Amino acid sequence: MTAPFTLARLGTAGREVPVVRVGDRVLDARGVTADYDAGFFADDGIARLGSALDTLPEFRGDGTRVGAPIARPGKIVCIGLNYRDHAEETGAALPDEPVIFMKDPSTLVGPFDDVLIPRGSEKTDWEVELGVVIGTTARYLDSPDEALKHVAGYAVSHDVSERGFQLERGGQWDKGKSCETFNPFGPDLVPADQVADPQRLGLRLWVNGELRQDGSTENMLFSIAHVIWYLSQFMVLHPGDVINTGTPAGVALGLPGNPYLRAGDTVELEIDGLGRASQRMVQA
Repeated sequence: MTAPFTLARLGTAGREVPVVRVGDRVLDARGVTADYDAGFFADDGIARLGSALDTLPEFRGDGTRVGAPIARPGKIVCIGLNYRDHAEETGAALPDEPVIFMKDPSTLVGPFDDVLIPRGSEKTDWEVELGVVIGTTARYLDSPDEALKHVAGYAVSHDVSERGFQLERGGQWDKGKSCETFNPFGPDLVPADQVADPQRLGLRLWVNGELRQDGSTENMLFSIAHVIWYLSQFMVLHPGDVINTGTPAGVALGLPGNPYLRAGDTVELEIDGLGRASQRMVQA
């Protein structure tokens, strides 16, 4: 039986090296793949990696920076208002179908990288989310029962938002979600078969040490399987694509006084079994 392992990428931005974490060991995965990208996932990369664990050397490179655990995806698809308590805190009606918006794939950064407060921003907000990475192409799935077999793995995702840009500047969400550095991701990608039940994961987020979000994926309005099936009716999901599945209550938009993020703030977030991340807010 293959030992549990996770995927990570270490090194300076743009020059990350794919590695495998097995317990306390960090193994260099370049003998299997140049990167954790669409081609890797499409070619059954996680299974190949698991089969090669005994042959991989120890990682000897620069591990001071942790990058996102996957290369830049083809697309990041996000689900809005997917937790009842979050919809209620923002005053939004519960959706009858998943609310879909897109996020610029270049927003994906490492889990400990700085997040830039955009110029002109007064309402930069936090959102801890379960990130889903697609492993095999999904198009026109017949039912949600088919969906989870298309998942490569899961990761901690921070769907940073600028609410003024999102809600007050022209009536569409993408520009409030696509500012530079607005999607820290990781630290690791946990293979799907190592997550017993993705619908029973606790999510938490702190701002400057104060707990702001404390929820569970079991409270999603639309399950992960339903979301993947639903999306496949409108777009092709390709290997390496990311789905941000929504956030529970506790965002600044829904809190008294709307305590939006400012330069110097620190956000920490975690999901059960997927790791913990931390980002410092810096003025762009």
